[in-house]
Amino acid sequence: MTAGAQIGVDIGGTFTDVVCRLDDGTLKFVKLPTTRKDESQAVLQSIALMARDWGVKPADIARFTHGTTVATNAVLERKGARIGIITTEGFRDVLEIGRQMRHQMYSVVLDSETPAFLAPGARRKEVPERVAADGTVLTALDEAAVKRAADELAADGCEAIAICFLFSFRNPAHEKRAREIVEKAHPAVKVAVSHEVDPAFREYERTVVTAFDAYVKPVIDRYLARLEKGLAGEGVPAPLQVMQSRGGLMVSEVARQRPVRLFLSGPAAGVIGASLAGASAEIGDLITVDIGGTSCDIALINKGKALIRSDGLIDGYPVRVAMVDVNSIGSGGGSIAWIDRGGGLRVGPQSAGSEPGPACYGRGGEQPTVTDASVVLGYVNPDFFAGGSLTLKPELAHRVISDKVAKPLGLTLEQAALGIHRVLNAQMAEGIRLVSVRQGLDPRKFALLPLGGGGAVHATALARDLNIARVVVPRTPGVLSAAGLLAAPVAHEVSAAYGRTLSDTTVGDLRSALGTLDKDCAKLMKLEQLNGATVTIQYMADVCYIGQSYTLEIPLRLDAVDPIATLYDDFLANHDRVYGHATKVPARIVNLRTVHQAGGLDRIDGGPFKPTGSKPQKTTRRVLTAGQAGFAEAAILDRAAMPAGFTFQGPAIVEQSDTTTLVEPGWNGAVDQAGNLILTWQGA
Repeated sequence: MTAGAQIGVDIGGTFTDVVCRLDDGTLKFVKLPTTRKDESQAVLQSIALMARDWGVKPADIARFTHGTTVATNAVLERKGARIGIITTEGFRDVLEIGRQMRHQMYSVVLDSETPAFLAPGARRKEVPERVAADGTVLTALDEAAVKRAADELAADGCEAIAICFLFSFRNPAHEKRAREIVEKAHPAVKVAVSHEVDPAFREYERTVVTAFDAYVKPVIDRYLARLEKGLAGEGVPAPLQVMQSRGGLMVSEVARQRPVRLFLSGPAAGVIGASLAGASAEIGDLITVDIGGTSCDIALINKGKALIRSDGLIDGYPVRVAMVDVNSIGSGGGSIAWIDRGGGLRVGPQSAGSEPGPACYGRGGEQPTVTDASVVLGYVNPDFFAGGSLTLKPELAHRVISDKVAKPLGLTLEQAALGIHRVLNAQMAEGIRLVSVRQGLDPRKFALLPLGGGGAVHATALARDLNIARVVVPRTPGVLSAAGLLAAPVAHEVSAAYGRTLSDTTVGDLRSALGTLDKDCAKLMKLEQLNGATVTIQYMADVCYIGQSYTLEIPLRLDAVDPIATLYDDFLANHDRVYGHATKVPARIVNLRTVHQAGGLDRIDGGPFKPTGSKPQKTTRRVLTAGQAGFAEAAILDRAAMPAGFTFQGPAIVEQSDTTTLVEPGWNGAVDQAGNLILTWQGA
């Protein structure tokens, strides 16, 4: 383990979570309001706080890890760079045509389902060149045309250019030469080439992900440059490491080259933290619900491992990048409650964020939010919110919910607040069903693990709606994503198209192809300065039936007696689980993938569990939950003072500096030997 303080910083839409792990394993943490105009400022503020409150000087920091939403926000808010696309003659409209699939067939007005906003037609340039499906050059690259296209795009104000030629994943020579031409003519323009971003077939998906890479590249480059400069200015010697969507860290130098891999940076860290928390409770099957101020990220951990998918969706658009299988919805503590035209109560996806935040923050917020409802229902202690770093104003929460929800709907204040919670919980329960049932897995066989500042407030209500009988609340759920950053390994992934049937493939063929990928991945790992750390290697193959359109990522076990037969058997088992059937007909390998990783921790909980204080119960408070006729007295418990073996019954509120846990009537609570809070339904 690295000597010196290790820092994990996770930036969310409302709070920036900072966790510090000292040499003795002790964890220190704090939640700061996110500085939305420049997210790096909150990070730099934490450096001064650590020195002042924890005695951790900048020079003592040996490792600095970071999860960021900058790439995702750039897409959601349409604040990415102005980009252009250079592509093969005849293929400039691939980005706009897409797959000709429409999910809203019966809408009167059809909205575009392709990300044409990335580069409108005038900024998509064609150049003569053509490579065949087998990599043979059919038409030589017209270098003069590339130069003209680059000049026109630069003159049009493009900060970045995406180059995507047909079948470049088979032969990237034309793309490499085109990049040289663009960079020589316009060195300030960022360039993304498809054979590096996504070396796989399917022209539309490859064009989209390359364009997104170009779209966020200048934004990420500027952000990380500011952060690096700021950390260096504060005297932090540690290199900046950034979390990837798949769940591994990489140095910021590489992150700037591969920014499209940062879309699920924060949620991936949360899943890592959740898997280790589950392991400490000896529970391997978990559904994680990460509820922050702006969004809710839902993931599934099966047998101790998070599910990884080879592609995902960002704002509804396909992004073919390996990522933790997370379902993100606009439901969080800052989600705004509103009434639609039909008089129905809606919650989100709009959020009050951190600026101005919910009305109860007293910062000028004028819209009712979920946090305001939590205050009205008695779930949140106004004097102990975010560890007491923010004092809430209950009167503002009461007023805004009364004026904006209760009176228009003819409800009492309490009914309106409870309605806001029930609507939000219903949205999240549906999101959980999508992650679990879509994978062919029964949510009732899993435990629910809440994290984020708001996860534990909604945990028992969600579990009740889904018939989940057990909830695991980790020791530090509110900052688990930041803590997960400290446990994450350094990892890099390289993939390539393969395109052979299993019957035409030999183990020698696979070893040869994977050997080439290993060399490329080793170059990336070398940049991490691992100082002799042991590197482990995993191989995966994207497999489908011959003629099937979509693939499943299957582990490729070269150490098996018959690796190809084992791969086929594993594919059939996964196909049956995901799609409900499997047929023994020929299959093929579409892509191969290698993942190299090193380091990482097997625990993040700060060492053996030691409670502080002698009185677990602080007081009582009146709370209202679904199914109750009225407010009931709930025990208010201090999480820090609850020893292993401590038990209690709901209704109860468990308070700690990073979150609040609502334990509804009908639930029993117990603290296990690792300090986790285990909640079980009395009827189970």
